[in-house]
Amino acid sequence: MKIAFTGGGTIGHVAVNMALIPKAEAQRIECIYIGSKNGIEKDEITKRFPNVKYYGISSGKLRRYISAENLKDIFKVQKGVLDALRVLKREKPDIVFSKGGFVAVPVTIAAKMLNIKTIIHESDVTPGLANKLALKFANRFYTTFEETLKYVPREKSDYVGGIIRDDLFSGDVLKAYQITQFNRDKKVLMIMGGSLGSKIINQVVRDNLDILLKKYQIIHLVGRGNLDISIQKNGYYQREFVSEELMHLYKITDIMISRAGSNALYEFLALKIPMILIPLGLDQSRGDQIENAKIFKSKGFAEVLHESELNSQNIINTIEKVEENYSEIKNKMHAEQVTYTAETLLEKIIFDAK
Repeated sequence: MKIAFTGGGTIGHVAVNMALIPKAEAQRIECIYIGSKNGIEKDEITKRFPNVKYYGISSGKLRRYISAENLKDIFKVQKGVLDALRVLKREKPDIVFSKGGFVAVPVTIAAKMLNIKTIIHESDVTPGLANKLALKFANRFYTTFEETLKYVPREKSDYVGGIIRDDLFSGDVLKAYQITQFNRDKKVLMIMGGSLGSKIINQVVRDNLDILLKKYQIIHLVGRGNLDISIQKNGYYQREFVSEELMHLYKITDIMISRAGSNALYEFLALKIPMILIPLGLDQSRGDQIENAKIFKSKGFAEVLHESELNSQNIINTIEKVEENYSEIKNKMHAEQVTYTAETLLEKIIFDAK
């Protein structure tokens, strides 16, 4: 058997594929990956999985607003379909598994043209534009949130829950302390603003750094190009982005402050890290992170602080609120049931593709 994985643009469009590929390789299933030519997925897949052939194809951005760039991108998508057709004809996979993102649309169209069974996975509560388009060409549609079933054709959709990479559980506390040079006597606060970072979150953290450092040691993942090398303080570890080190850093994290991308939320839940979520606002997104955060708050896993409310006093107050309810949050996380693991999801993919 051979599976063609696709998806890209953000780490969230790659994470589930990275959980599934090792399980497939362990069963001697051949894996290939179709992504963009220069996206984050190319770096992650080629670095982590040297035996997986990576094919870069043309992909355009799908916009919800009027722009002259839309016309150019129509041709990029058409070129992407031709690129994907060439790859799929050459490789002849049995299944295409799509994690979404702009690059996945031409792949699912090409798979439909070649009558290759295609399964899509949606991470957010409401499907993104790329997956809405790709859904028309897919055989099955998997959802991370049960609530998503209200928005998609029920007859070809299944709720599978959050799928987590096994290596996230292999973090080493000693390595984390070696990396950060932290001590064991003080709690650790981790702040991340997504793969591109968040200027507003970074600024609020930096404005309150001295106050926060009185009680916490801080791991601050600022996003590419957002380092401030002028800040050198004990107990403050600043990086643009981490990959293999992340599993170790998670191991010593007591509270997480983060955006509300679905894959990240399920990682924090699996690792039982109480969280403060600052979702992207409607001025920057379609509101998917707001919905994700709302559900995690309703289940008692997180506090939510909207970007419009983000200021020095609110961030301090919200951290204190998480501290007050820390044991209750952890208990609710421990009680949450896992729907599918990467291994059982792979079995389902194979079964559904028959």
